Parts: sequence; C-alpha cells; structure tokens
Amino acid sequence: MDPKIAKKLFENGAIFVLLNVPEGTEFGIDLKSWNTGEKFRGVKMVPPGIHYIFYSSVSNTGDTAPRTGFFHFFKKSEVYVKKWDNITQGISTEEVSNKDVGLTDNLKVLDRFLGPYPYDILDRWKILTANITENLLKKLNPLCGEVRSALELENCCDADRPRGSRSETGESSSKRLRNSHGEDDLLPYLQPKDGTELRLTQFPEKCYPEGSSPSEITTHSLDSTYVLEKMIHTYLQPTDILGELELCYICFLVGHSLEAFEQWKKLFSLLCSCERALIKYRKIYDLFLNVVELQVKEVPEEFIADIVTNNNFVYAKLRDLFRFIRNSDADDQLKCKAERLRKSLKHSCKWDFGNLDLEEEDEAPVVVELG
Repeated sequence: MDPKIAKKLFENGAIFVLLNVPEGTEFGIDLKSWNTGEKFRGVKMVPPGIHYIFYSSVSNTGDTAPRTGFFHFFKKSEVYVKKWDNITQGISTEEVSNKDVGLTDNLKVLDRFLGPYPYDILDRWKILTANITENLLKKLNPLCGEVRSALELENCCDADRPRGSRSETGESSSKRLRNSHGEDDLLPYLQPKDGTELRLTQFPEKCYPEGSSPSEITTHSLDSTYVLEKMIHTYLQPTDILGELELCYICFLVGHSLEAFEQWKKLFSLLCSCERALIKYRKIYDLFLNVVELQVKEVPEEFIADIVTNNNFVYAKLRDLFRFIRNSDADDQLKCKAERLRKSLKHSCKWDFGNLDLEEEDEAPVVVELG
C-alpha cells in the first residue's frame, strides 16, 4: 500500500486492540480469519461502521473450540480495547479503557503489533451489511453481547416445560409415556441460557387476520403479504427486515449460528412469497435484489451443495419471486433488475429459471380420481 494512503487510513481508521491473546488462536474480522502469532495485539485501519469480530480458542493438541463473535460499530479514529480471559478462554466482555492500559500515547509504538484491516473485502462487506443499523443491532443482539455457535443450554423450569394434551385426550401421564413413539420424550428439555440467544423477530402465529373466511385463509396462504406487513410493523423502519436478514446471514456464514440460519431461511422465504407487496414495498424489493445477488455468491460451495440436495430451497423461492415480479404491475426498472439477477445466477450458479409459469414437480397439484 502507498505510504501516504496507509498513513491516512491509520489516522482516520479505528483500532481494535486485543491484549494477552494466546498464540495460535483463530481470530477474524468480517470475512477474513487468521491464526494469531506471538506479536499479535489487534487490527488497525478499521473503516468506520459495523464490523464482526470472531475467534475460537485452540488447544495445545490443535482442537478448535466453537466460534464466538460480536458486532461493533467502530467510529472514526476509535481505539477499542479488549482483553483475553484465560479462565473462559475467550475475549472478556468487560469494557477496557485505553487509558487503563496506557495506550493513549503509545499507539505508534503499538503499530508494529497490529495487523492491517483486509481492504480487499471491504466493498463486499459494505453490501452484505448495508441495512444493519445501530438501533436494529441493539434490538437483535444477544443480551450477553456475543453470538455463539454453540449455545449454552440449561434445563428449563417446570413452568416453562412444554405440556402434552392430557385435557384433550384424557390419557394419563403413564399411558402417554407408554404410547410414546420415541426416546426424545424421555430426554430433559433444554433451552438456551437467558441472554445468550439472538433476540430475533418473532413471526406471527397465524398467516391470516383473525376472523378470516376459508377463502381468505387460502388467499393469505398463497400470498404472504399479510405476514410481511405484520413483521414490518415491528421495526422502526421497513428496511429493517432486510437488516435482520443480513445480520442473520453474517451470523450463520461467519458466526456459524444455527438459530440465525433458520431465521434467515424464514425471512428469505417470506420475502420471496409476497406478490401483492411488490408495489407497496417497492423500495424493499429493489434493495432485496441487491442483497440476494451477493449473498448467493458468498455462500460456500458446500452450502450450495446442501441446498441442492434439499430440493434447492433458494432456487425454488427465487423462481417464485422472479415469476411474481414478471407478472406484476411493477415498473420496468425493477423488472429489468430482476431479469439481470436471473441471468447472473444462471451464469454463476447454473440455475435455470426458464418456464417460470410451469410449477415444479413437487409443487404441482395432485389429481385424485374418485371411484
């Protein structure tokens, strides 16, 4: 890097200092990770904005612990200091002031112990997190401040334990136990320890308004616009639903969070299943097409393979979306953007989106002949 550019980035960029981290620890920021060396003390020239810092402790035998990470909005020229906790084998959640560790006047001395932020990923990272705001992060972030790939589980209290249908069936508990179809009923019921799980937006229990007629229920089942609007009303601004989609994507792609992956699938499916919402929430769908393009490209090959073997969830949902946009009264600009994305995915993923009006074999109606 040109020395003048490097100096400017050093002066304006933020610094993340991590003290006492053991050598060999897996450490990463955003989309890049490394194993720390003896002299590693953190990262410099971090661009202002949201970033995801993650790590995994590594044992003497080379075993790697489950990944843990956290989001942080870095400000211009901020110095953010953390310490390694040898007891928990992770980054301490306690705030550490740079004054407390004597860094205020020694940043230039510390410079040679700091790795530069990997600017080759910055453009992709900005697009992947474009709709995540500070307010949204505060709403969704775990209370403990960390996103953990392996949640800490604990037995739930008796009051929170799921109940059977004794009142409905009239069966005694002993009879229900004997009639159990699997061993899962005999296992303890575990739930994430309070404060460790992502506080993800809950989907409405019903996909239709209270009091809907059978025909209205069918309409809402075929078009999820009602659910989308119920979700949007829980956010400060409509585009926050895309921010949650992006946050979940980062948490499962980089943070290895299964709960984030499940929420991402639900949000992705919802946004692809709303024909009537295309005009009313045109801005959301314009931005969603941007999000889809990069998210699909960033997914590792093995993840694409998993999708293909599982009836290709992403492909099937995008077929619905492209069909809705093509047949809608949306403006030409949105239709052209969707067409460009369709061609791009056909080229990069070899996904054929031809014959959009033909139903997939597993979605086609079943014809039953009555005798």
